[in-house]
Amino acid sequence: MTDLPTPTPDPHQPHDLAGIGIGPFNLSLAALAHNIPTTHHHPPTTAFYEQRPAFHWHPGLLIEGATLQVPFLADLVTLADPTNPWTFLNYLRSRDRLFPFYFAERFHIQRAEYDAYCRWVTHQLPNLHFNHQIDAIRWNQQHQLFEIDFTQLDPDGEAQALGRTHARNIALGIGTEPHIPEPLRPLTEDENTPVIHSADYLHHRQELLDAEHITIIGSGQSGAEIFLDLLRARPHGHENLHWLTRTQAFAPMEYSKLGLEHFTPDYTHYFHALPEPVRDELIPRQWQLHKGIDTDTITAIHDELYHRTLHGGWPHTTLTPGVSVRTAGRLTNTRIELHLEHTQQNTRTRLTTDAVILATGYCERPLTRLLAGLEPHLHRDASQRPRIDDRFRLVLDPAITGHIYVQNAERHTHGVGAPDLGLAAWRSATILNDLTGTNPYPLPERTAFTTFGLTPRTTPIPTQNSDLTPLTHGN
Repeated sequence: MTDLPTPTPDPHQPHDLAGIGIGPFNLSLAALAHNIPTTHHHPPTTAFYEQRPAFHWHPGLLIEGATLQVPFLADLVTLADPTNPWTFLNYLRSRDRLFPFYFAERFHIQRAEYDAYCRWVTHQLPNLHFNHQIDAIRWNQQHQLFEIDFTQLDPDGEAQALGRTHARNIALGIGTEPHIPEPLRPLTEDENTPVIHSADYLHHRQELLDAEHITIIGSGQSGAEIFLDLLRARPHGHENLHWLTRTQAFAPMEYSKLGLEHFTPDYTHYFHALPEPVRDELIPRQWQLHKGIDTDTITAIHDELYHRTLHGGWPHTTLTPGVSVRTAGRLTNTRIELHLEHTQQNTRTRLTTDAVILATGYCERPLTRLLAGLEPHLHRDASQRPRIDDRFRLVLDPAITGHIYVQNAERHTHGVGAPDLGLAAWRSATILNDLTGTNPYPLPERTAFTTFGLTPRTTPIPTQNSDLTPLTHGN
């Protein structure tokens, strides 16, 4: 490994914004930052860093036919700037597919198409640096800059060189990671045990299909799609599928028009203004807004099961809600034993299976390691989580004049919309309006018919603090 020379920070050369992580949210930010209207402001200098060698969005879940749960307008830029060159419609136009899309009449596109669209954007945007692992972030008080240390990786993911860059502001978009329930964690750490998270489903699909009996745990959209895919691929009368969930039902996602207004900027503002204990109590109760199953998928599952009763008999499937896994262990090299408990019946039993798929969701990647060098400057709430203000900025000591913006790490402060693709462009525009101190992306003052609370916010968030110096050409 070659150590690159570490230059003395030059306050005239830092990036205005360094993005860490290149998922859909920071990709949205990069696209909007690169195309800021010059009549309002010179585009900020940016650089975005990603450890992976290329963009891929949930590659293990790009099941054939699976669609996004948000309309195609929830692309990277449209809801902030529909004239942007990186809209989904412009992607279709560049592929001569506008008329086929028009006649297809699809409001919800396939996941694989969304992934291809995002990769199309990454191939055109400058300042995206893949194969760069961020190692540490510090604040240089003398130069009033963030120092960002990174390791450049070779195509095999091995360390190739070390480097350092500098930025006035940072945007964290490091995404989420699979959630593994504690009872099953030891089994996932054994490579020889067929227990996988749904995030890796397609990578193991064939070996799963070869298993005699398969158990799916978790009743969200991913669990439903995997159950349906396996059901369709297994022979009639030999399905041997077991689907378990802790929730009390295989429940549909809340998709009513007024229910969807929980994913508007209006609700985000309302939620952020609530007291911390109220927010913490509210989030678990709203699970059906984002953890339920699309009704079309539920219908497809029932249709497939019903079709398999055509010649008499029932398919060899078991769908049981209200069940939790207490413990789990390996019986042989291929057999797994799950110890189950039914919460309503207060009964327990054992289930022996050949493979387990954990459709148990995702959790925010902790920021602790990445921000260890800034720990003394971070302000935390009563539960020791980072405090995040209404403009998606970590609350830091006043001595740090730069800002650290977060994307999809603020559910505890901004609510269920934090991971939703439909708010990506609006959040990116909010960040850029704050970063520049101007208003390159005017945002709507009202976005919902619902009035959340008796004292709604009636004025837009100001674009800058009195002590924030707007970025101008030459800064």
